[in-house]
Amino acid sequence: MAGMPRALLISTYDLGHQPFGLASPAAWLRRGGAEVACADLSKQKLDEEQVRAADVIAFHLPMHTATRMASGVIRKVREINPHARIAAYGLYAPINAEWLRSLGVADLFGAEFEAGLTRLVCGSVPADAVARESAPMTGARHTARTTVPRLQFIPPDRTGLLPLARYATLRMPDGTTRVAGYTEASRGCRHLCRHCPVVPIYGGQFRVVPGHVVLADVRAQVDAGAQHITFGDPDFFNGPRHALQVVQALRTAHPHLTYDVTIKIEHLLRHRDLLPTLRDTGCLFITSAVESIDDRVLEILDKGHTRADFVAAVTLCRDAGVPLVPTFVAFHPWITMVGYCELLTTLTRLDLIAHVAPIQLAIRLLIPSGSRLLEHPDLAPHLRGFERRTLTHLWQHPDPEVDRLQADVAALVGRTLTGSRRELFGAIAALASSRAGVAMPSSGHAGEDAGIPQFDEPWYCCAEPNPEQLTLV
Repeated sequence: MAGMPRALLISTYDLGHQPFGLASPAAWLRRGGAEVACADLSKQKLDEEQVRAADVIAFHLPMHTATRMASGVIRKVREINPHARIAAYGLYAPINAEWLRSLGVADLFGAEFEAGLTRLVCGSVPADAVARESAPMTGARHTARTTVPRLQFIPPDRTGLLPLARYATLRMPDGTTRVAGYTEASRGCRHLCRHCPVVPIYGGQFRVVPGHVVLADVRAQVDAGAQHITFGDPDFFNGPRHALQVVQALRTAHPHLTYDVTIKIEHLLRHRDLLPTLRDTGCLFITSAVESIDDRVLEILDKGHTRADFVAAVTLCRDAGVPLVPTFVAFHPWITMVGYCELLTTLTRLDLIAHVAPIQLAIRLLIPSGSRLLEHPDLAPHLRGFERRTLTHLWQHPDPEVDRLQADVAALVGRTLTGSRRELFGAIAALASSRAGVAMPSSGHAGEDAGIPQFDEPWYCCAEPNPEQLTLV
């Protein structure tokens, strides 16, 4: 590439956040001497002039939804600029290598992608940027036998990104809203949950982002208007000492800033003594991937907790004054009509209805390429082959009524994205109860959602947003 290399970084969807996956590599590329443009196609149209000017066009693929949405955009940019080199990076790039290469993607980067992208665009990376680096990940699987690079992280550069106010905001119980930012204090995860997309890439490894880098990124977002920060770590307590140092420093630097984190149930139990510190440093709620209340299913998923552990964690968080926000894979091959009703009943009895985003009650198990769940023998009877169009291993429930219920719940949620959680929960419970012939306790009165902060971004990584939100030209 003659002169200053020019890169265009594209995000198609990132859960309503200002894309960290654009800001972090942008900092590396600019430090390496590249001219960088960023485009978030969930919020803006693709700029053809930026496409024509780019030597390298790289797509951030952190989740299944973003990957599927990228398909048409990749074809579009190849038409506009057939000479640009196309790259893809993020969790879903290596596991979809064959498909991406068929679209014309030449380079794929998974874990700690910044160094690889910098080498591709700029020709090299600083000698002190990588303590230990593995080869580029170009295959369909990435296991624990591959060492994830150890990068010398630098603060993300959010220059050129859309304002934070354009992204998801946090609705508070008193009716006010808070502008929300996003950062990461660690990457990867030490655990091997079978359905998790982090596992094929990190293979049980995780990397700590130095506290000064995290705080610099938070400070830049606070200066840009952020009043709340989401820590996007797969598990904030993979390194509990580091996590506490970060939030204590955060409280000192920004005493009015609030935040939320994601923590495994087993870590909440193991580090219960740390929950008051989270509360006192501004943590508004803790998200935890509970997934199921069936111990057999939890064993299949290798979640590391039981139903009883989940119930205990609810009490611990409530007593500590930090609400637990559980997420679920509500529909899977082992759920029954009665079991689904039992999930709803359990949430009612634990007074968690307002804690659970309704989309969580409609999510169907997603099995992408490379999923560790494919290794479990209990899944095999339900598999129906890999579908290239959706990039998933299809499965069918043995009871067609369960699949029909899931489709109807998903349709119900899709029509009522902004209503009361309790009201929508009641409608879902009524539907499930009538189908299963099971009586369930009352979910209370509509509108009783007070006390739980909620993001106004309704979709999650396992649920498909409307593709029409993606605007190309």
